[in-house]
Amino acid sequence: METEHTPTRVLVVDDEESQRTALAGMIALWGYSVETATDGQDALDKLAGFRAHVIVTDLNMPRMTGQELLQRLKDQGNGPAAIVQTAFGSLETALSLIHDLGAFWFLEKPVQSQALRLLIERAVAQQGLAEHAERLERELGYHGVLGEMTGASPKMQEVFALIQQVAPSRAAVLITGESGTGKELAARAIHNLSPRRSAPFVAINCAALPDTLIESELFGHEKGAFTGALERRAGCFELAQNGTVLLDEIGDMPLGTQAKLLRVLEDQRVRRLGGKTEIQLDVRVIASTNSPLETAMREGKFREDLFYRLNVFPVPLPPLRDRLEDIPDLVAALLADMNRKHSTKVTEAAPAVLEILGTHSWPGNVRELRNVIERAAILAGEGTIRVEHLPPSFQGTSGGPRPATSAAATLGGAAVSNGSELRVPVGSTIEFAERALIELTLEHTKNNKTRAAEILGISQKTLFNKLREYGAQNTSGAA
Repeated sequence: METEHTPTRVLVVDDEESQRTALAGMIALWGYSVETATDGQDALDKLAGFRAHVIVTDLNMPRMTGQELLQRLKDQGNGPAAIVQTAFGSLETALSLIHDLGAFWFLEKPVQSQALRLLIERAVAQQGLAEHAERLERELGYHGVLGEMTGASPKMQEVFALIQQVAPSRAAVLITGESGTGKELAARAIHNLSPRRSAPFVAINCAALPDTLIESELFGHEKGAFTGALERRAGCFELAQNGTVLLDEIGDMPLGTQAKLLRVLEDQRVRRLGGKTEIQLDVRVIASTNSPLETAMREGKFREDLFYRLNVFPVPLPPLRDRLEDIPDLVAALLADMNRKHSTKVTEAAPAVLEILGTHSWPGNVRELRNVIERAAILAGEGTIRVEHLPPSFQGTSGGPRPATSAAATLGGAAVSNGSELRVPVGSTIEFAERALIELTLEHTKNNKTRAAEILGISQKTLFNKLREYGAQNTSGAA
């Protein structure tokens, strides 16, 4: 275990013996522990036993160049800070290394001793800040906070541990959980704890896009690739270059697109629709789903080979009903967010409110809780949230008979509902019964379309199409 008295370790990499020896001797005089390597490959071998804090490396070397060395260190993640020595005329290359490969800085040869000493000191300080931030993130996880996720319950601590374990790697992650459990927040936490944190995070909802557009959104297109393609457009994989792409609700992706996605994942190359050349990718892939992909595979709706390609590291998120002890912490975090969003000054929720919230089944999970707290914070304005600030269904008024559903009203009262059952008279059309059932289910889920689609056993895309159809019928009828 390292202590604050452990000397800073510096690795000098240069194929010229005189230059290498001179630099190592000078750095050692400044109080650093120094090791040397003759080229990039030798440096990788030395780093296996010499955990350097800083690397001072030349660019042009045999076997493995300085640029190749930095690329290997970037691929491995969490490498030491690198100071690059450049010869005259290679300044553009050095700046490219800083931008693309994360080098700390560069020095032109011949190296000025004071400049090198100052850069090493700054690199060490930056490494210390980064390590402190990572330690703080881990400690926050132990106390129930990880990124924008909150929860000190055992189930959430298991989730936080999984996220922290997988984040530094390049492994594909499959996040599973009901709608509203925070799958995108988990994906962002993985990205923000990874070496890719400074690169883009791009999310795409596979269920919200029609089949005709999803491939363009994923892979991009060239001008004229299809009707309406008026200009070249980069897809989400290109936009996420060197970063992370989240494929949300991957289970609703069409089978044809699944085959193309599998090839992109295996080859790490993408070709825009209508394009002739392939683009090399360096993208970490996270997928999420609120329905079991194993079921979709058995039904022939999801490719088995794609499932195993994505399910390298599964991260299951628990529903809120299985971690009700987290509600007080979640409410506190949500109130802070609502105060910023709405300029309210709400300080707490009354114990009676927390007791009511702690007995709710939360079919919409944390998203539903957020909606409830947002409404209550706006009504309270300041001070304490009281029971009267909660929605009526949380105040003991939801146990009695409920009026007819919107489906019954819309369809002339022929469909009758008592809130949990739907009766459709003989002689009704299938379309009539289907619409009544969909609207009753939406009422039951408080218009949570994702949850309604799960209950109905249909995809979100099918549900959205049905609702658009009903809207068109209403408009037509009104006209």
